[in-house]
Amino acid sequence: MDETVVTSLYTPNCQQEAINLLSKLAVNLPGIIFQVLQQQDGSVFVPYVSSGCQYLSEIEPEAVQADFRVLYKLIHPQDIKAFTESIAVCSTNLTPWHWQGRLITPSGIKWIQGTSQAELQGNGDFLWNGLVIDITDRKLAEEKLLESEARYKAILDAIPDLMFRISRDGEYLDLKSEGANLTLTREEIVGKHVQELLPSDVATISLEAIAKTLDTGTLQTCEYQLPTPLGVRDYEARLVVSGEDEVLAIVRDITDRKQAEISLQNLAQKFAKAFSCSPDSITISTIQEGRFIEVNDSFVELSGYERDEAIGKTSFELDIWVHDRDRLKLVQELQDTGVARNLEVEFRQKSGEIITAILSAEVIDLDGNKSILAVHHDITERKQVEAQLRLSAQRDRLLAETLVRIRSSLNLDQILQTTVTEVRQFLQADRVFISLNNANLGVRTLAESVDRKYPSVSGWSTNDEAYLQEIRNLLKDNLVRVFEDITQMAVSPKVRAHCRKFQTKASLAVPIMLGDELFGALIANQCSGSRHWQPIEIDLLQQMSEQVAIAIQQSQICQKLAELNTNLEHQVEERTAQLQQKMQEVEKLHRVKDVVLHTVAHDLRTSVMGNLMVLKNLLNHGVESGEEVEGQGAGSREERGNFLFSPLPSAPRSPASSQSPIPVSRSIIERMIQGNDRQLTMINSLLEINSCEKQGIDIKLEPVQFSNLLGGTFAQLEPILTQNQATLKNLVPADLPLVMADGTLLQKVLANLVAHSLQNNPPGLNFILSATVEAGMIRIQIQDNGVGMSKLECDRLFDLHVRDPQDCCSTSIGLKMYLCRKVIKAHGGEIGVTNNRKRGLTFWFTLPLFTSSATNRP
Repeated sequence: MDETVVTSLYTPNCQQEAINLLSKLAVNLPGIIFQVLQQQDGSVFVPYVSSGCQYLSEIEPEAVQADFRVLYKLIHPQDIKAFTESIAVCSTNLTPWHWQGRLITPSGIKWIQGTSQAELQGNGDFLWNGLVIDITDRKLAEEKLLESEARYKAILDAIPDLMFRISRDGEYLDLKSEGANLTLTREEIVGKHVQELLPSDVATISLEAIAKTLDTGTLQTCEYQLPTPLGVRDYEARLVVSGEDEVLAIVRDITDRKQAEISLQNLAQKFAKAFSCSPDSITISTIQEGRFIEVNDSFVELSGYERDEAIGKTSFELDIWVHDRDRLKLVQELQDTGVARNLEVEFRQKSGEIITAILSAEVIDLDGNKSILAVHHDITERKQVEAQLRLSAQRDRLLAETLVRIRSSLNLDQILQTTVTEVRQFLQADRVFISLNNANLGVRTLAESVDRKYPSVSGWSTNDEAYLQEIRNLLKDNLVRVFEDITQMAVSPKVRAHCRKFQTKASLAVPIMLGDELFGALIANQCSGSRHWQPIEIDLLQQMSEQVAIAIQQSQICQKLAELNTNLEHQVEERTAQLQQKMQEVEKLHRVKDVVLHTVAHDLRTSVMGNLMVLKNLLNHGVESGEEVEGQGAGSREERGNFLFSPLPSAPRSPASSQSPIPVSRSIIERMIQGNDRQLTMINSLLEINSCEKQGIDIKLEPVQFSNLLGGTFAQLEPILTQNQATLKNLVPADLPLVMADGTLLQKVLANLVAHSLQNNPPGLNFILSATVEAGMIRIQIQDNGVGMSKLECDRLFDLHVRDPQDCCSTSIGLKMYLCRKVIKAHGGEIGVTNNRKRGLTFWFTLPLFTSSATNRP
């Protein structure tokens, strides 16, 4: 179409009138009124766009008229295809245009609906008059409705309950039974009356509920029981008006719920009993404010608050928490985990007393509100006991350490200073000191430990007798003085002034007694304020005062001992000098004795041996000449029984004298020989005893078979036994164990014991020799049937003692017996003699058995 033709169709007057008309219509429409001219050559332009274009698309109408394709850019990508297809269809077929879609505008997505109708123009062009309106609200409402319907349907599908539509007269109109456990089919229920399907009592309840629901228009609920194949079940019916003269009944099986309610009721009863009867405090409170909802009797007893005083109040209003941080910690743990266990907290009772408890709590749901169920176990007494035990342990440790110091140290100043320091630390007192009560020096401080904030009493002293007497009276009768508040103490102005001077507010004084004498006092002061002194603190000071008294007594004793020791040292020096002088004198006497003994013994021995040689030669000369003299024959019994430790060899026979015989009887010569023999034996014994005493016995130990040793002994004893007409019976076993012995010395011991019996008995004596093994020793016994001895004589037989000077034979035998004991003792054995029951004596001695270690003995 030519432009001139178009211009003719749209003359200015006509165009203006059309625009004015469209503008008036557009003002009252929620959208865009537009005209699109489709020319025969296919070109398209927009003659008119209403002002609603700016509201709907947020583009100016002039911009759309200039290029209508700007609107394409606003179409939602998911809707552009449908829009293009709708334009193509209506353009080709010239059918009305209808389209719904979304525009993406700067203010958001908008749903629009567009319609247009083509109108043929005289020149063959088509003028499309159209309307685009905003349907965003409608679309959102439709979507919500769809969502609501879907949700409602999902709810209905998810509800397992039966749903019935029932008329006023009780006829079942419809039902929903999906998911419900229904024994009848839909056809068996719809159209039937409730009285036909339900028991009469249940039907009556149902009809009454239906009538009441329709009459009041409110929700009605009824419960009933029905017999089923599974047994009697509980049901709940909820009825609401669903139409004119009909109700919707929602029926639910509540058997499990009823059983749960019964169980819950039983549990609630148990909980209520446990709650009220629990020995521990139990509370239910709000989690945020801590407002008490319920408390039990134990809480009332523990806190001191009555039930009506606590319920409705917060723990902060009652000022129960000693530390607010404990409450914050509890709430934090409950919010994090829902549980709090074994928190040790401090609570304040109504009286103001502080108690300690173990707190455990959980978050519970109470009527839809989060609450705290808390249990408080009072451990105040346990904590006090633990504290007492700790104090007792510290006290015992302190006493033990003090006792050790007293026993291990003699430094009294150090002991006292350490004592007051540790006592102050234990008591946590401001001052602890030990004062001395001296009649001459008055009162003075021996040791002190004091807090730097308070004045020291060290160096303070007084000689005011009135003041001192008052202090003594306070401590008389060995009593502990406890002053919890000095201001309440009835004392003299001097004592009160003393307390003010040293800022003493409370005091604990324990006397230090030395026997019945008041030596001083162990005193603890509190300067910061009054103080209640605990029994354990009083007990500690009492025991420490006893230990201090011991330390002081010990120091005094040590001082006296030092003085005595000094005196004793002087005495010892004097006595030592005297003793040394005496020892020198004794030593000089011993040297003189040894010289005299050796000189005299040597001279006597030489003289006696010379006499013996002369007498024996004289006697032998008489015998060889055939001269018969008195006493001819064997020697006397004493001569036959004589046996020496060191026997002399037989004297050589002298040649016959050419002189005339001496007119001396034979018996006199024999007696002279016997006397000289005894003197020689005694001299030899004295020399041997002296040698033993000074140098010891020369003993050579070796393993010896005792039975073999006896052979040589019998050969030595045979002449003397024959001379005395004596017999010896040997009962010693041949298989005795070896003994450690010096064979030569043992032979002399055996011969000496036999000689003793022969010397003290008439001829015809009988001996029995036996041996046994007892406790690692061999015991040898020599029993005779001769004359017995008294017990005193038996006990002293082997001792070295002075005998009757007239009995030379007894003296020589006594020396031999003493030497016998020395020999047996040197072997490590014992020797003795006992009286036989009937007659005679039994000599015995013991010898150690041979062992591998015995060979190393010296």
